Amino acid sequence: MSSFQLNNNIFRLTEDLLVRVQEKIAAESDRKSFRLVCREFCRIDSLTRKHLRVLRIEFLPSLLIKHPQLQSLDLSACPRIDDGVVSLLLTRVGPGSSSLNWANWTRGLKSLILSRATGLRFSGLEMLARACPCLESVDVSYCCGFGDREAAALSSAVGLRELKMDKCLQLSDVGLVKIAVGCLKLEKLSLKWCMEITDLGVDLLCKKCVDLKYLDVSYLKVTNESLQSIASLVKLEVLGLMACPLIDDIGLQFIERGCPLLKVIDVSRCEGVSSCGLIPVVRGHGNLLELNAGYCLSELSTNLLHWIKNLKHLEVIRIDGTRISESSFHVIRSNCQSLVEIGLSKCVGVTNMGIMRLVSGCINLRVLNLTCCHFITDAAISAIADSCRNLVCLKLESCNMISEMGLCQLGSFCLLLEEIDLTDCCGVNDKGLEYLSRCSELSCLKLGLCTNISDKGLFYISSSCAKIHELDLYRCTGIGDDSLDALSRGCKKLVKLNLSYCNEVSDRGLGYIGRLEELSDLELRGLNKITGAGLEVVAAGCKRLADLDLKHCEQVDDSGFWALAYYSRNLRQIPKRRMGRMQGYEKRRIMRTILLNSVDRSVKTWIKHNFGEYDTLSSFLVLNIKHNI
Repeated sequence: MSSFQLNNNIFRLTEDLLVRVQEKIAAESDRKSFRLVCREFCRIDSLTRKHLRVLRIEFLPSLLIKHPQLQSLDLSACPRIDDGVVSLLLTRVGPGSSSLNWANWTRGLKSLILSRATGLRFSGLEMLARACPCLESVDVSYCCGFGDREAAALSSAVGLRELKMDKCLQLSDVGLVKIAVGCLKLEKLSLKWCMEITDLGVDLLCKKCVDLKYLDVSYLKVTNESLQSIASLVKLEVLGLMACPLIDDIGLQFIERGCPLLKVIDVSRCEGVSSCGLIPVVRGHGNLLELNAGYCLSELSTNLLHWIKNLKHLEVIRIDGTRISESSFHVIRSNCQSLVEIGLSKCVGVTNMGIMRLVSGCINLRVLNLTCCHFITDAAISAIADSCRNLVCLKLESCNMISEMGLCQLGSFCLLLEEIDLTDCCGVNDKGLEYLSRCSELSCLKLGLCTNISDKGLFYISSSCAKIHELDLYRCTGIGDDSLDALSRGCKKLVKLNLSYCNEVSDRGLGYIGRLEELSDLELRGLNKITGAGLEVVAAGCKRLADLDLKHCEQVDDSGFWALAYYSRNLRQIPKRRMGRMQGYEKRRIMRTILLNSVDRSVKTWIKHNFGEYDTLSSFLVLNIKHNI
């Protein structure tokens, strides 16, 4: 059959059949290929798309008309959306037809992500809540100015089942009560860092929202009285109490007698909690799936271990920062064979023998964190590789006694490995990376401070690990331009790359980086050999660049910043550097252009409000969130 006949047959397919074909495509990359075939396929994709993440607010109106069947809308990358924009989107009539209303997109919308939408206030939120009758999930986390009026507006969404309000710093008990009274169907609520919430608000919430299955009050100054109220939630399955300084062992006793369906509890960094407090929790919930007690236990006591061994279904345990004995590993190995994740970061007493005993019984492990377990050697790594063939994440930061022999075992047996952290492992060398390159599923590789690797080691990784999207080479001083050439050819899916203080990297290397079209996060701190010419190539090639760190890059001049102003329309962070080589007038022109083209226009408004002029040198310096080191 000729290609012409094949094309004709494809275009004879009905819309219904094309929709059914498109629904079978799971991967986003495949969906993109589908809609690029022809206009008809693109139209089908637009009609059936359920989720949309908008990167630039000016495209939002046309996108909402183009995708009428949306169920999930993510506006977290549009922080300058405000009440006026919302009003326009909900009321304006589309061009060419009085029946085509932009508000059509609200009819089936179930999930709305407004994280960091600092320009939005109670009026816009209330309009959205009332216009979306099917709304079930809202995320307004990190909207630091949100308070009780915004909470009252959200309470209009009576069908709300999931609400995330992390770091809404102005929210108090008054706003929480309004949500509790208006959203009686609420099942999932996150209130991390809402510092004005007290025991009174939590108590009223628990009395009204009796269907809560997930509650996170981490970092709040709630006391044991809140735990008594939370214990009354008979459907609660997940409870987050991270870094709550005022709860202690007495409060956890309430949990023992309540929350019969509890499966996950997080008491990490709770200063008042000890092994004695965790015993009642474990004793009262034999079906616990996840226990996170990192950095709150001085040691893993014998009594607590006695009850932990009864958790036959336990899948995740994190006891970071705890003193642990070899006998403890034996108890966990013999009784908790369903474990898929163990966190032992900075634990005292972790030895080769202990790890060997542990992994011999926990063969289903997929995530293992051994950060700063300094006495681990290749013998333990060999045991892990031999027993845990399904391992996908291994964290070995600062395990200085690991060498190429351990990586050889990982490369031979852990072929499903997706993430490995070897930061500050001075025994890692090029030969070790050659062995590790056999793990073709690697997506995240951290090699910061590994000073014994060179371009040769990166060649091995580039040739075999095409799925890598995050690579950390911080202070890998043996890395130069040639390895970046190999990376740009073999690792085209790179999204995050850290080359800070890799002093051999020059403009030629930046030219290779410019080939990485998916790159969004790039750190080039302290590279004295790069200039504005190299930055121009990066800006022109990496159109998705959102975060860029150029601190202490002394040779970068105006031309590089002009390129950023022209090409990098998605920059969320304006880079900061020493600017002695730039003239005052030129500084203002470049900063003005970058700010005008940046997606984060709310930053410009904030600067103008605080400084009077948004094109001053002061505004340029204020914009960088990161600090010098």
